[in-house]
Amino acid sequence: MSPIRLVYGKACHLPVEIENKALWAVREINIEFERARAERKMKLQELENLLLEAYDNSRLYKGKMKAVHDKHIKWREFKPGESVLLYNSRLRLMSGKLRSRWEGPYRVEKAEPHGVFHLSHPSSSKFIKVNGHRLKPYHGEQMKKSKELEIFLVEDPPTAED
Repeated sequence: MSPIRLVYGKACHLPVEIENKALWAVREINIEFERARAERKMKLQELENLLLEAYDNSRLYKGKMKAVHDKHIKWREFKPGESVLLYNSRLRLMSGKLRSRWEGPYRVEKAEPHGVFHLSHPSSSKFIKVNGHRLKPYHGEQMKKSKELEIFLVEDPPTAED
């Protein structure tokens, strides 16, 4: 009975004579089997060292890229009670180019570490949990409180007849 071998993922029956000749050829080529084994083991160790070095280089690269990224982040701090506007990046219903993507005003209820804020809308009792990068201060209430109003009258320029 010939043993079944897998060749390129397919079952293959090899006659015993061919298998024995193949084993004999392998032994003839590798006369110094122990030396070949030690050499193969050394190559595998070198491959593992290269893999570990690649992991270290990847870790260093990611650390440098994180430092560059973090340097450009603008941290925003809001205190509870402040009014803010929320950026809506999913606004796709109205395709108007000039439509504002900022919603609000919302009120900051709670600030958590790492830039997470809990917001409430004046017309709703639900809280929204958002990232601080999607917020900007709302100055509308301060402008409404200011009652001073300056009026500039624009007159027609004088003509040559005047």
